[in-house]
Amino acid sequence: MRRVGKSTALKHLLTKVKHKNKIYIDLEKIEWRNLFSQDSYDDIQSALEIEGITFSKSCVIGLDEIQLVPQITSVIKYFYDTNNIKFIATGSSSFYIKNRFSESLAGRKKIFEIYPLSFDEYLQFVYGKKINLDKYKKKNINKAVYNKYSNDYNQYINYGGFPEVVLAETDEDRDDYLSDIINSYISLDIILLSDFEASQDLYKLLQLLSSRIGSKLDVTKISSRIGIARRKVTEYIQLLEHTYFLQTISPYTKSKDVEISKARKIYFADTGLVRAFNKNSPTGHLFENKVFNQLQHHNLPIQYYQKKTGQEIDFILDQKTAYEVKETPIASDYNTLERRAKALGIKKHKLIGRHLSPSYSAYIWGGNL
Repeated sequence: MRRVGKSTALKHLLTKVKHKNKIYIDLEKIEWRNLFSQDSYDDIQSALEIEGITFSKSCVIGLDEIQLVPQITSVIKYFYDTNNIKFIATGSSSFYIKNRFSESLAGRKKIFEIYPLSFDEYLQFVYGKKINLDKYKKKNINKAVYNKYSNDYNQYINYGGFPEVVLAETDEDRDDYLSDIINSYISLDIILLSDFEASQDLYKLLQLLSSRIGSKLDVTKISSRIGIARRKVTEYIQLLEHTYFLQTISPYTKSKDVEISKARKIYFADTGLVRAFNKNSPTGHLFENKVFNQLQHHNLPIQYYQKKTGQEIDFILDQKTAYEVKETPIASDYNTLERRAKALGIKKHKLIGRHLSPSYSAYIWGGNL
């Protein structure tokens, strides 16, 4: 989504191009949007030539925020097929990039997804150097590591992993940055990718969803609560997913038909966003959301399990590993998880905890997930 470091990554990659026949283009600037929105490829080429690009030689063009120009894929395809050009493009719409690029640039592209900082990256930003915790990953909690980095992890949960938020010097600055991220998202992405009327309703919806982290989506109840048509609520949630603001996960089941019929659970892209909407969000909800964010970095399917009786498993990763999230785990939590995982035929299972448990240590500390 916005402000995770896409522009910084794009500019950094352009510095690795050894020749000078390259350009960075910010499509948030209306003059560039207007240029790339026109039908004349000759006019686009002329404008790039005026900026110093030589089309008779190998060149690299960096395009930032391509979702703001709906027909940009046609432009990229034309110039890629007719010239010796490589494009590095960024965008904040998974629907736009995965679908339109898949259709028009099949076999010509690679897609990389960037999320807010992982905890390892967070520590590197905070301490200015690489903190190597690899040997503790997914292992039982190590008290020395916990004592040294637990305050950092609590800060990471409370304010999230947006780079500029992490680098801010005060909590007040962090709150301001998070508010700015939300406002720019609604005022730019939502207005440009949908309709102007969405902004106020969407803000109300986000406020409500921030209090329902890890809960099953009941669109009918949400619609009634905030006074928005059920169809609109569904459309807004789809838009929020397509623009990486939040994610929903499906239930774990061996029947695809059952999976489709059951409600999905919702998580925000970053816990800082949750707190920005709801500063009194329960600590357990924030921690569960952060664990979801961390599991996303594994790039494997994430699901949940819940029986009609209410018995549940918070996360099932790649249908192979069951994780239950507890702020302060105890032995009985593990026994319950083990019993439920075995009933599903899942051999790997582990508790994930936030705090140091006084009488139990066979769990993964969240900072080492």
